[in-house]
Amino acid sequence: MATIREKQGAAHTRIMGVGGYAPSRVITNEEVCTWIDSSDEWIRTRSGIESRRWATDEETVLEMSVQAAGKALAAAGVSGDQLGAVIIATVSHMHQTPALACLVADRLGTNGAAFDISAGCAGFCYGVAQASDMVKAGSAEYVLVVGVERLSDLTDIHDRGTAFIFGDGAGAVVIGPSDTPGIGPVVWGSEGDKYDTITQTFPWNEPPTADEADTGEDGELRGPFLQMAGQAVFRWASYQMAEVSHKALAEAGITAHDLDAFIPHQANMRITDRLVKVLDLPEHVPVARTIAEFGNNSAATIPLAMERMLQDGSAPHGGLALLIGFGAGLVYAAQVVTLP
Repeated sequence: MATIREKQGAAHTRIMGVGGYAPSRVITNEEVCTWIDSSDEWIRTRSGIESRRWATDEETVLEMSVQAAGKALAAAGVSGDQLGAVIIATVSHMHQTPALACLVADRLGTNGAAFDISAGCAGFCYGVAQASDMVKAGSAEYVLVVGVERLSDLTDIHDRGTAFIFGDGAGAVVIGPSDTPGIGPVVWGSEGDKYDTITQTFPWNEPPTADEADTGEDGELRGPFLQMAGQAVFRWASYQMAEVSHKALAEAGITAHDLDAFIPHQANMRITDRLVKVLDLPEHVPVARTIAEFGNNSAATIPLAMERMLQDGSAPHGGLALLIGFGAGLVYAAQVVTLP
C-alpha cells in the first residue's frame, strides 16, 4: 500500500522583520472627558493611558494592514510574492466572510494561504505560533502575521468604563527559517467559563428590539459595542498571566534575568506593573509601555510596541523578548522570541 509523503520544513524559525502603523488622529484624555464624566488624572491613574490613536475613514483595517506589512517585508528583505501565507489577527474586520487576509494577500502580490483568526488581544501571539509551526512543517517558507484593529468602531464613547481604553492601529511581522532557534514554544489556552467578561453588547444577527434599542439622535441603532467586566478581567490578567509568563520562560529554557525585553499586551499599565513584579524582572530589562501613547489596540499592541522599542533603542536587535497576549474569550498565549 502506498504511503503519504511528508514535507519537511525549516529546523528553526525567527521573526525576520517588524513593521507598524499608528493612525494619524490623536485622541487626548481631555477629549474623552467631553464624552464621559471623568478626568485626565483618573484615566491615567486607572489605566496609564495619556492618549490613543483613532483611524480616519481612509485608515481602514485593510489600509493599516498593508502599511504595516510593507514595512515588515522591507525590514525582512522579503517580497510579497514570496509569502506562503498571510495570517490576520483582528476582531474589527466587520465582515464575517471573506477574510481580511485575502484582501491583504492580494494587495501584497501573493496567492498564498490567507485567513483571519479571532483571538482578541492574544491574536498576534496566536498568529506567531501558527506561522512558526507552518514554516517548520514546510507549509510555507515565509509567513506574514498582522495584528490590526479599528476598535474605535466598537467603542461606546458614553460608556465610562470603556470609552477611554481602546485605540486603533496595525503591526506586522515576517516569520521565516532560521539557523538557530528564534521562536520559543508557545504556552496558550483558553478559559471559556469567563467568556462573558469581554463581549459585544449584542450579536450582529440579533439586534435589540425597538423597545430595547440604544439609538442616537438620528434614531439610528448604536452598536454593537465592546463591553467589559473590568475588575474581573484585571484580576485574571494580573495573577493568572504571571503563571503563563513563567511557563513560557521555562519552555524556552531561560529565566527572566536572560531577557532583553518584556513586551506584554498593552491592556492596562497596572497589569503590566503587576507582571513585572511577579516575574521579578531585573531593572535593566526594558518593558513595553506604549499604552500611554496608543491605548489598547488589541491584537496590534505587541507588534507596535516591538517596532517602537527597536526604533528608539530601548530593546536590542537580536535580543530575547517575552511576548504575552491575553483577552476576550478568555484566551492567552505567550512565547519567547529573538527580536529581529
